[in-house]
Amino acid sequence: MLITRDEFDKIDIRVGTVLEAKPFPEARKPAFQLRIDFGEELGVKQSSAQITVHYSPESLLGRRVLAVVNFPPMRIAGFKSEVLTLGFADANGAIVLASVEEGGVPNGARMM
Repeated sequence: MLITRDEFDKIDIRVGTVLEAKPFPEARKPAFQLRIDFGEELGVKQSSAQITVHYSPESLLGRRVLAVVNFPPMRIAGFKSEVLTLGFADANGAIVLASVEEGGVPNGARMM
């Protein structure tokens, strides 16, 4: 399905830095609870992410990630997930995070 540029522009994808990551044993599928800093405008947001195959909580600290920040919050096993952290499925279906590694992009910068 094709979308228009105007439809794409409605999706607010921002870069943020993971401040905290911890196991989320209450989730149905293995996941982590993340706290991500999206800069001054948006602040710190929470996310539940099913990324336990390729990452440990320690390896996520300081990682620059991409997230959709304008979806309504979701309750997952009592946890308020405020943003959708983005990634790609590998050949086995495990998620690899989409991230920004270079260029001095500040927290909160919007994908164009």
